[in-house]
Amino acid sequence: MLTNIENLETFENELPPVTKPLASYVTAVQVGDLIYTSGVLPMKDGAIIYSGPIRDSEISVKNGQEAAQLCCLNLLSVLKDKLGSLKHVEQIVKLTGYVNSPAGFKQQPQVINGASNLLAKLFGDKGKHARAAIGVSSLPLDASVEIDLIVQVKR
Repeated sequence: MLTNIENLETFENELPPVTKPLASYVTAVQVGDLIYTSGVLPMKDGAIIYSGPIRDSEISVKNGQEAAQLCCLNLLSVLKDKLGSLKHVEQIVKLTGYVNSPAGFKQQPQVINGASNLLAKLFGDKGKHARAAIGVSSLPLDASVEIDLIVQVKR
């Protein structure tokens, strides 16, 4: 699923189009030098790619990491749309990840690593962030993962 991450400009050109909001909200709001994104789902071409709870079987932690990575790619599309280029990102401040998972599942942090590792690889130290990985009993459209970001941008 990863594209050419070695070159930021090439990577940006390979990002998927921004998914339109599913309800009454905007994809991102900028306040000063911070951008707050709405939560995004693991969607591609307008459809949820990873749905249902993450478990040790059926939909595995590895599938969950792929879902988190897809969410992250969609978030990067939102940022590029808002900023014109990811070169304007100063720091990924915080990532909040929600994992559709059953009671007793304890690997939410490993699932959300799919997004965190992508950000660190793309932005280096500027991609290292504070984070929460939260288990929930359901998500919109039965998605497996939902992620939002707080990002500091260059003035």
